[in-house]
Amino acid sequence: MEFNPKERFDDKDTIINGSYDVWLKNHPSALSSFDEIKRVAHEKQIVVFLDYDGTLSPIVNNPDQAYMSDAMRSAVRKVGKHFPTSIISGRSRDKVFQFVRLNNIYYAGSHGMDISTPSVSLYYGNHKHQTRTIDEKGNDMVNFCPAQDFLPRIQTIKVMLQEITRGIKGAMVEDNKFCLSVHFRCVNEDNVGVLKEKVESAMKSYKDFRISDGKEVMEIRPNINWDKGLALQYLLDTLRFENSSEVVPIYIGDDKTDEDAFKMIKSIGRGFPIVVSSTPKETEALYSLRDPIEVMSFLIRLAKWKKDSHGVN
Repeated sequence: MEFNPKERFDDKDTIINGSYDVWLKNHPSALSSFDEIKRVAHEKQIVVFLDYDGTLSPIVNNPDQAYMSDAMRSAVRKVGKHFPTSIISGRSRDKVFQFVRLNNIYYAGSHGMDISTPSVSLYYGNHKHQTRTIDEKGNDMVNFCPAQDFLPRIQTIKVMLQEITRGIKGAMVEDNKFCLSVHFRCVNEDNVGVLKEKVESAMKSYKDFRISDGKEVMEIRPNINWDKGLALQYLLDTLRFENSSEVVPIYIGDDKTDEDAFKMIKSIGRGFPIVVSSTPKETEALYSLRDPIEVMSFLIRLAKWKKDSHGVN
């Protein structure tokens, strides 16, 4: 589909003047396309990957209050019972676990720079930042943190950003361990440009960090070759699925950083990249869902299909 080049975009790459119904022709609903998903995934191994904010929970003014509903938690639990399931979030791994509180799924925080799985990756087996540990229940776990060496400077940057944003009402610096998020959803529109300029100016001294835009947030991350797409690949590897032609990955996400995961699925050549959006936007995803409510409906339907087709309780 080709959009009118005169159509305007905001900083989230969302088309302001566009028809959602027209956009849906190239990014059909994953719910209305469910029969196709079943056909492709029949007798294959589905692996599910989920973003958190805007996907499993609504976007809220205070990021510390981005709670998921009990109904959504139940849906994710059911999916995790039937399919290997991971949450890949920009939040710190500990924080997203506190929101989700499920033990039958895997977690990757800091845009995939902090991953915890039960097994070592064969591909990254000798990586110095892949370490074995014991969780609070005594289970063997493997933590993979490719940005480990950046931690001291991340804390230095956090203090600096807190200082320069202190005078801007509504601005908030969130520590997500291996990345920092500068939120401006509650900042007066007239001050957003000032905030961005201050942050960008302050970060010029840190050449090995990058700034990316999200939904009314600036994400400051180490400038390493790692993203949600590579985190998806790493998780497939630890689950021993990376080279299997029988695996069908599903990734559901709503933000710019999820585009790397969509691209990864497309490069694999099979699977379903699904964007969560109620407005037409440029995306690498092939399918769509409007909001977290539709995400929950899709997850419930996915788990029910598995249960009914295999007689699983």
